[in-house]
Amino acid sequence: MIDGLNPAFILLGAAPILPLLPLTARRVLMLAAPVLGFLQLTGLPYGEQGLIYAYGLEFVTLRVDGLSFVFGVVFHLAALLGAIYALHVRDTIQHVAALVYSGAAIGALFAGDLFTLFVYWETTAIASVFLIWARRTEPAFRAGMRYLVIQVTSGVMLLAGAMVFYQQTGGTAFNHIGLESPAGVLIFLAFGIKCAFPFLHNWLQDSYPHGTVSGTVILSVFTTKLAVYALARGFAGEQILIVIGVVMTAFPIFFAVIENDLRRVLSYSLNNQLGFMVVGIGVGTEMGINGTAAHAFAHILYKALLFMSMGAVLFRAGTVKASELGGLYKSMPWTAGFCIIGSASISAFPLLSGFVSKSIILAATAEEHHWIAFLVLLFASAGVLDHSGIKVPYFSFFHRDSGIRCKEAPTSMLIAMGATAFLCIAIGVHPAPLYAILPYPVSFEPYTLSHVVTQMQLLMFSMLAFTVLMRAGLYPPEIRSVNLDFDCVYRKAIPLAFSKLETATRTERLRFLEAGNAPLYMTASWLRRLHGPRGMLARYHTTSTMLLSVLGAFLILLLIVLVS
Repeated sequence: MIDGLNPAFILLGAAPILPLLPLTARRVLMLAAPVLGFLQLTGLPYGEQGLIYAYGLEFVTLRVDGLSFVFGVVFHLAALLGAIYALHVRDTIQHVAALVYSGAAIGALFAGDLFTLFVYWETTAIASVFLIWARRTEPAFRAGMRYLVIQVTSGVMLLAGAMVFYQQTGGTAFNHIGLESPAGVLIFLAFGIKCAFPFLHNWLQDSYPHGTVSGTVILSVFTTKLAVYALARGFAGEQILIVIGVVMTAFPIFFAVIENDLRRVLSYSLNNQLGFMVVGIGVGTEMGINGTAAHAFAHILYKALLFMSMGAVLFRAGTVKASELGGLYKSMPWTAGFCIIGSASISAFPLLSGFVSKSIILAATAEEHHWIAFLVLLFASAGVLDHSGIKVPYFSFFHRDSGIRCKEAPTSMLIAMGATAFLCIAIGVHPAPLYAILPYPVSFEPYTLSHVVTQMQLLMFSMLAFTVLMRAGLYPPEIRSVNLDFDCVYRKAIPLAFSKLETATRTERLRFLEAGNAPLYMTASWLRRLHGPRGMLARYHTTSTMLLSVLGAFLILLLIVLVS
């Protein structure tokens, strides 16, 4: 253990070394970096370290406490499991991006001020997009661009909020912020974008299914859970979060049921599970925050397991479309078994991790008498069994024989899935080690008669409903289709509206020309030809051309300064 060393620096420092190493050494470093980071974390004392004073500001680059510690533990664990899963991959870009992404996310956990948080916040956005672009397809490139724009927008809003917060308070400490000021609202929206709040959520379902097989596993871990941590740190107890969280748990169920792409199903399911955590933050009590941290810990593992299993299916079968799959248990029995464990965990079956974490949030919600939220969470618990607990394993591995025959997943994938499945079971059977590292002391017993019976009733009735709907032919069929969500507003409706507006104003531009304003109109037309979507400055240029352009602009600016 090195005093004052942020564990993130170990992963970030390993990234530029990775491409220089031969294959075997590269794999060793991929595994060693998160292990060494974890060992460094466990040796750090609680408190603030790594203080930097510059420009009249105090930057806290390393702050360890109960909340950041539990997230730090699971982030390192997920980085290690993701590295094991990707050992068979020989794409250096993915490995470097994964190390930078996970290292930046870990660094953000331990940021004690808003500006340090911003640096790591934007680094996660830039690094993670390469896990989408590494798919090397045109749809992946376009999805990555949309993802990057939204993630960078979140960072810009965080920076703006931090600057306003400093102007209002004279400080930049990242503690409870609240919604009483414009700065708080800006920062809240920045966190909400990454947490996939309703109407801000479509980047998740748009981008994650386009990621690489191993990249999507890593993507499912860090961005949204970092946002959950940030909300718990800055906005615990804000009642609006209960409303937002309740909506988040409910609406993805309906989209997931009709979705054909199983990685998109898991993306909607991720949105649903985030809602439970947001409700826990909104409740704001010690039990609510403990429930959020515990559920984030469990969710990272079982959601990664589900994405791992679907990634293995995509890797071997070449598709994750439910309409094209079925009967894969014959070819991939181990993957099918691990997928079932992940599905049972997310459905909160007793003796699995989801049960011992989700029940804390439900108990905290009931304890504070938020009965409407409690009932919606119960409904959402039943719904998640339908789309992630049953639909994902059933349509991919059972249902019918699609005729696909393939090899079992590679050994590295099986080891990662096996280790993750073991953790899902171990936490469910013996939750005490997880409860011991939660931010506040835990006096909660998940395995009471009422908890177990209530959950089993919920699960059994949900399974019965699925069976009846399937037998009656009422369950939405798995067909090749594209389901429209709120992203159709900014991907289709807004561009169409601008196109129609341009067409409608074309006549007015001609009248403007005929009215004797030809010089002004010609100038505007020239600027459009130069700067428009098809103009010269919108084309691709070589690096040398761009460098000369920047140098020319710099020389002109220098000349103006010298003359003035």
